[in-house]
Amino acid sequence: MPIDDAMMESWPAPDGWPLRRVRLAGQGKPRGCLLFLGGRADHIEKYDEALAGWAEQGWSVESVDWRGQGGSGRLIAGSALGHAEDFAAWLEDIEAYARDWRVRTEGQGPHVIVAHSMGGHLVLRALAEGRIAADAVALVAPMLGIHTGGLPHWLAGGIAAAACALGLGKRGVGRVRSALRVDEGATLPTILTHDRERLLREARFEMERPDIALDTPTWGWLRAASRSMRLLMRPGVLEVVRVPLLILASEGDAVVSTPAILRAAARIPGAQTHVYGADVAHEILREVDAVRDDALARIDAFFAEHCPRP
Repeated sequence: MPIDDAMMESWPAPDGWPLRRVRLAGQGKPRGCLLFLGGRADHIEKYDEALAGWAEQGWSVESVDWRGQGGSGRLIAGSALGHAEDFAAWLEDIEAYARDWRVRTEGQGPHVIVAHSMGGHLVLRALAEGRIAADAVALVAPMLGIHTGGLPHWLAGGIAAAACALGLGKRGVGRVRSALRVDEGATLPTILTHDRERLLREARFEMERPDIALDTPTWGWLRAASRSMRLLMRPGVLEVVRVPLLILASEGDAVVSTPAILRAAARIPGAQTHVYGADVAHEILREVDAVRDDALARIDAFFAEHCPRP
């Protein structure tokens, strides 16, 4: 089921910032309530297959574009760069949205969260800080460490901080990406997924809707990400998470650090993990069908175990 503008609505964050969201009614016998949160530069349309699939299973599905990306505006006016001064605003947004979500849907079955990449980082930090609650959570390639071109994480964070101190906080890190060719003969990057049709579909959509697409992150975002990851990895932080937790990762992830994910998971009581091989890229829920279907089946089985159908 393609998701279009007619299905979107606006939800005001506590400070009045309009966040774009979609709500899909569950079909058939009610299963419960599912909130999906994407990663940096993601937008609701990118995961329409998964969202529609969960709705078909009976889940009442909601998804929100993070402040500053997708259809939720930009943090640098007139710029497509992905910026952040601090992750605090996103944590406040998810705390408020999750509270509203649970109140609105009270009595409608279990409440579960699925989050990807930066969204997985923010959900895990919000759980650790007691900002949100859920009956079960699945994190897909959560951003608990990022690839830094061989640099130690502490050095990459220091470089980002130095760049910001020099007034480069709102400058892009590296080259601004060029638009992908969308013809059938185009050579497409596989850093995110090996599924050619999903890559082409995303590229076509973002060419048609440049207001939704987000470009490279800024030095400010990188500094904020480094700070937030350090806060999450402090001793005693992850150990307090008690929600049933499933983490999916892959050895072939060139965006986030799978070793960092596994180190974090080992500190979370009862956390379950599954690691795909080197032929699986970062966007596991948008990978080739064999991988994607396996990941969705694992998430479904995990929720069935911890959140039986009402």
